[in-house]
This record gives sequence, C-alpha cells and structure tokens, in this order.
Amino acid sequence: MKVIQTEIKEVLVIVPDVFNDERGYFYESFNSKRYLEQAGLDFNFVQDNISKSKKGTVRGLHYQVGEFAQGKLCKVVLGKVIDVAVDIRFGSPTFGKYVSVELSEENQNQIWLPPGFAHGFSVLSDEAVFMYKCTALYSKKDERAIIFNDEDLGIDWQVVNPQVSEKDLLAKKFKEIEKDFNF
Repeated sequence: MKVIQTEIKEVLVIVPDVFNDERGYFYESFNSKRYLEQAGLDFNFVQDNISKSKKGTVRGLHYQVGEFAQGKLCKVVLGKVIDVAVDIRFGSPTFGKYVSVELSEENQNQIWLPPGFAHGFSVLSDEAVFMYKCTALYSKKDERAIIFNDEDLGIDWQVVNPQVSEKDLLAKKFKEIEKDFNF
C-alpha cells in the first residue's frame, strides 16, 4: 500500500497493493491495522454506502455537520469518476480549496476525506459503482450541500451537460455555508 499526500495534506490518496493474474485481481480494500500504521487513519467506520450512476452524473457536494460530520474512505468498484474534496473548515489555510482525483476500477485508488470536507464526484465512464465507508451515521438534520457548479470554487467536473438531482440543484453557494459549526 502506498499513501500519497495531496495538495491539502489531510486528504490522502491510497494506492492498494493489487495482485493480478489471468483470473482477475485481489486486494484488501481496508485493513484497520495497516491503515493506522501506514496512513495514520484511526477511525471506526460505522456505515458503508454504494451508489450506481450513469455517465455525466454529478453527485454532491455533500457534507454533514456537528457530531455527525463524516470522514469518508472512497473508491470505485466499476467505471471511472472524478472525485472532489472541498475544504470547508473555517480558519484552515486551505479553506475553499479543493482536491480532484480520478478513481477507477483500473487504478483501484482510494481517497480519504476527513470530517470538514464537502464531497462530490462526476461519472466519466458509461456507468460507475462508487463505494465509501463513513465515520458517522447519516443524519438528515445535519446534512448540508454546496452547489456543484459554484463559481467561487471553479471545479472542473470534466462532464458536459451534467445530470444532477433536484436536491443538489437547490444546494447553497459556497459563500453561504454556515460558519457556526465544528468538525
């Protein structure tokens, strides 16, 4: 396993050891001991989520606040996506900056986003199956979102005519997010 620090030091790309042969491949997608020793990740994951999306779909930018703020370990099981993490920690030197990485079934890379980051992804392949482990349970009352195409963030989702849920289209602009919560 290789751990790569991104431009935002708390956001990590994890490259697992993948064993390929004529039958296919095998790799450990999570091992708490190794992730602690090699990546410093010491979290109790309490929820796994899986989504399947069509080409051009954009999901996000989602986050939760307070005691339900989520850290996420994300990967793609099928297809290819651009995964985005936006720093929404007020007072952080990278506040308002984002990291964008390609996750795919070919590269098997993962991305770790600690609490305090809004998260989203766009689908580049015909379809994608996206999976992520969460450090906190889903809480509707603590759920928040930032509009995916916010001009202040300027994220390149690498899709034409994005397909976005009605709920995500009603999300706040980045400059409108609450400033009175902790992660």
